[in-house]
Amino acid sequence: MLDISQVPAAVLAGGLATRLRPITQTIPKALLDIGGKPFIEHQLELLRRNGIGKVVLCLGHLGQQVEAHLGDGSRLGVEVSYSYDGPRLLGTGGALRRAAELLGDVFWVMYGDSYMDIDYTSVLRRFDESAAMALMTVLHNKGRWDRSNVLFHDGQLLRYDKKNVTPDMTYVDYGVALLRREALFRMPVDEPYDLAALYGQLVAEGRMIGCEVTNRFYEIGTPVSLEETRAYIAAKGCV
Repeated sequence: MLDISQVPAAVLAGGLATRLRPITQTIPKALLDIGGKPFIEHQLELLRRNGIGKVVLCLGHLGQQVEAHLGDGSRLGVEVSYSYDGPRLLGTGGALRRAAELLGDVFWVMYGDSYMDIDYTSVLRRFDESAAMALMTVLHNKGRWDRSNVLFHDGQLLRYDKKNVTPDMTYVDYGVALLRREALFRMPVDEPYDLAALYGQLVAEGRMIGCEVTNRFYEIGTPVSLEETRAYIAAKGCV
């Protein structure tokens, strides 16, 4: 069994957060206040509680503020390192590819604007027992919290497509994935690239498996969802 404490988590937190402007013109989304502390601290504490001890933050817009706030992560009990897009935004896939040297043979991938409270050990076990190149967590969404984009049936991940959605796609990409290192090298170096394109290819080839989770995700991408997340975290006593 893979040691969860040694499997790093790449957190994609480099977007412009245009839907939250004007506040995100001067502060990155990761540092938005949730119950008296920045959202990124809630994320890292959640990962630490689940045994994840190493985090690579993939940053872009105003990312230096995040690094200045977190430092090496020791204050929060995790080891944090940083990868920056550079002079232009690289998208989710491009940012992940740029961070390759900081990641191990197996690593988590998750979104920097989402709070995903699941059993990470069980997900890692599911992946470790397979020969797959990647794993996608999926939620039976039925269009409730986001646009469904996954066909998942009888435990099988059959199709993933964010653009061409069909009625039988009632699941959604939850936002937590596991990848083996070789998957990174399918993406171009220092070029903008959407991680969804890589996922779509891997699913089509049968090299990405699905793992169903049941706790809904919370995210801070819009003013409405930001308030939902604040209420959820406050109710859990994580402030």
